[in-house]
Amino acid sequence: MTFKILISDKIFEDGIKILQEKGYQVTTAWNVPKAELSKIIADYDVLIVRSATKVKGELLANAKNLKVIARVGEGLDNVDFQKANEMGIKVVNTPHVSYMSVAELALGYIIALARNIVQGTISMREGKWEKEQFMGNEINGKTLGIIGCGYIGRTVERFAIQMGMKVIAVEECVHDRFVPLDEMLPQADFITIHVPLSPLTKYMISTKEFEKMKNGVMIVDCSRGGVINQEALYQALVSGKVKAAALDVFEEEPPKNSKLLTLANVIATPHIGAQTEEAQLKASVQIANRVIEVLEKQ
Repeated sequence: MTFKILISDKIFEDGIKILQEKGYQVTTAWNVPKAELSKIIADYDVLIVRSATKVKGELLANAKNLKVIARVGEGLDNVDFQKANEMGIKVVNTPHVSYMSVAELALGYIIALARNIVQGTISMREGKWEKEQFMGNEINGKTLGIIGCGYIGRTVERFAIQMGMKVIAVEECVHDRFVPLDEMLPQADFITIHVPLSPLTKYMISTKEFEKMKNGVMIVDCSRGGVINQEALYQALVSGKVKAAALDVFEEEPPKNSKLLTLANVIATPHIGAQTEEAQLKASVQIANRVIEVLEKQ
């Protein structure tokens, strides 16, 4: 049987070739407006997405023949997993392929915050030489609080220890091995977040949590935007409670009129944690093999 596969978010050609070599009919549709996907989805057996396509609502309701939703990446918050399960659609993803890329970005952010690298670059481009203004801090000897200790969090921990940092880890689901969040917050000079977005983690960092933090703490978020209450973060940054923040994720992506992006003590990237050649190559190959594995059982 020839299965029809729709790829709505761009992936590396390596994965596409694997699917084509199996004889599947592959349609690349990342240039199709997302609102139009619901009009064509009924023709396909498999939908391959990254984070841009929201597999919910009308799109999922119209997926009458869909057998597999394949999410290239680790999180599944853009997929209505419960509805897909009710429809008998298998949902697969690519766990752990990008953990090194995300961990390296988080570490880079910690250093960039400590040493004002982004602000210094902007200043230089404006023709300024503000050496005294960009007094930084060493990260050696500082305390890093890590929220979430899966593959990414553990890799950040290893990097941080090698650079002389003290690490305090918080894992909301494993209370016997890690300190509670409330115990970590007052001790950390830097905090980095590596948890999925779920009802448990939604707004887990908000006004109450900011009040418990050290004055001048620096925060890195390479997880999901909804883990931090962005209005509460904005207020903490304006007041100086949080000295600086580095954000790779936003509650709305791309963000529209985000107040956070108006602040000089915020640096940001457009959700590029997994956006490396190495991670995307591995992810495309792994998702192709996951799809084949499911289809061959049909």
